[in-house]
Amino acid sequence: MSLGRRYRRLWAGHAASNFGDGISYVAIPLLATALTTNPLLVAGLPMVYSAAKFLVVLPVGAVVDRMDRKKILGVSNLGRSLLLAVLAVLVATGTGSLPALYVVFTLIGLLETASDNSALAILPSLVDSKDLDRANSQISATQLVADEFIGPPLGGLLFAAAMALPLATTAGAYAAAAFLFLGVVGTFRPGRRPGPRRSLHREVAEGATWLARHPLLRSLAVISGLASIGYMMPFSILVLFVQDVLGLGSAGYGILLSVSALGGLGGAAVVAPLRRRIGYGATTAGSLLVGAASLLAIFLTDVPWVAGLFLATYILHAVIFSICVSSLRQRLVPDQLRGRVNAVSKLFGLAGLSVGAGLGGLLATAFDLAVPFLAGTVVFILCAAIAWPNLHRWERAATDHA
Repeated sequence: MSLGRRYRRLWAGHAASNFGDGISYVAIPLLATALTTNPLLVAGLPMVYSAAKFLVVLPVGAVVDRMDRKKILGVSNLGRSLLLAVLAVLVATGTGSLPALYVVFTLIGLLETASDNSALAILPSLVDSKDLDRANSQISATQLVADEFIGPPLGGLLFAAAMALPLATTAGAYAAAAFLFLGVVGTFRPGRRPGPRRSLHREVAEGATWLARHPLLRSLAVISGLASIGYMMPFSILVLFVQDVLGLGSAGYGILLSVSALGGLGGAAVVAPLRRRIGYGATTAGSLLVGAASLLAIFLTDVPWVAGLFLATYILHAVIFSICVSSLRQRLVPDQLRGRVNAVSKLFGLAGLSVGAGLGGLLATAFDLAVPFLAGTVVFILCAAIAWPNLHRWERAATDHA
């Protein structure tokens, strides 16, 4: 059954935007290495990008709850398009520089934060609550295909042809996304309380307070932060593990990542029917246990094909968990608070990624490259132990209430 014309335009906008993301994922680092050979300056790009998103995620959430979310989606993608078009011109004319790349990449991170939050907040206004799992699954599958299978190899080929070409192509993809998003029929500005508008700080605090008082979503925010730690500990040193433990080169590493992404497509395909059959509690907690088992299996092996199989299983779990949590948040958070609650929840995840990366490096240095996988196993078991009772209690209460 179709999810409706408005949803299809939103989905198409996601597809165009994700296509651009996949190209830039490869093109931006390649451009950085063409402009400098200093590894610190190259590594500084993703650091600045992540720091920018971390700093603005909360105020952006408040803005998403103030303005028309469709317009935020359109303007943020149009902004990304213009930034990359300017950078493409600079590179094509030989006037591109590392400072310009830093400025553009940082601003893209700010705009991406607004686009991502708005996309999550607007979806429940386009599809019925019962269809959120299916809609989120379709969007996640499209993202995986564009980000992992189409965008990166095309980005590399375009860069080999001309350094400015992938930047111009990405600019076009973001412009197409903006056109599609703005074409969604309707106005999507949440209702606001009567009276004078409060400061962003107070509005952010209101969202954080609402989340803190909601037992289920509070626990899921904590679990998301812990899961980000559990994920980033092994994945921050994955390239070293693949080289030194599995004995693969750069080509083997790329193939391993592509194969693992297939697990994500499997997760997107099964999550909606699985949730309907066994409920959110069993699906979410079960996916976390699958993640724990996958990391444990990788910890115990040095065989490339075995590691690839369980990396794919891990990505399957990650997609199932992400879709379940997103759908629950979209179902349960009032429309006028959705942007702020999304932002506070995202902050837990961003903080977890930073902590996990540091812990992964420390554990690999102090012990060996396999130990972060074992540590991640323990974290995911803890996450499942927290998730099951909270979700089971909520589902039982929802059934009793019905």
